[in-house]
Amino acid sequence: MANKTYKFPTPALCAKLWLILACLFLIATAACSGSLYKVKPPAGLSAMPAAAASVNLGTISFQAAPLLTDEETQELFEANLQLGGLLPVRVAIRHNGGEAIELKKLRFQLHDAAGTQWKMISAKQAISHILKANGVFTYNPNSRKTFEKEFRAYELDLKTPITQSERERQGLIIFLDTKKDPVSTPRNLVLTIEGLAQPASLNLN
Repeated sequence: MANKTYKFPTPALCAKLWLILACLFLIATAACSGSLYKVKPPAGLSAMPAAAASVNLGTISFQAAPLLTDEETQELFEANLQLGGLLPVRVAIRHNGGEAIELKKLRFQLHDAAGTQWKMISAKQAISHILKANGVFTYNPNSRKTFEKEFRAYELDLKTPITQSERERQGLIIFLDTKKDPVSTPRNLVLTIEGLAQPASLNLN
């Protein structure tokens, strides 16, 4: 049997191959570096419903409305939050005059007529539940960071004092069912607000 002669790629050809592979890798990375979900910009959020529950405490007042359906969260985040036991509540805080008001001590609690208790969690914590509930386990880390940044833009800022010049601040507070069960049309939701001179309660539905 005749001996076969094998030709190895020249250094120039190897360099071209590496360049092609590098370009393909960059293209693939760029294609996957967008957000995991298409998040609607907060500026496009519709106005708080006029019928939303409200309470006036003098210098400060609150208004809140829960996002109860999959359709509502899909429209904002292209993801089913209720499936992961999450219940987002839109909250508006209004400064009615006077000195700046600290919000860092505010504590929100949520329960319903069935005795279900929800725990207030951060937007970052909520994202882990969203991905797990929707079966997203493999993803580009940059895509998660983008989604996290866009999702957290909706989170109600409780770290910065609210002033009379700001007048109103809105955002989402995310609650997690302590049993981590999917949310299914909770009735008689009550939002309790503590941390001010007097506590307040809002009957949300």
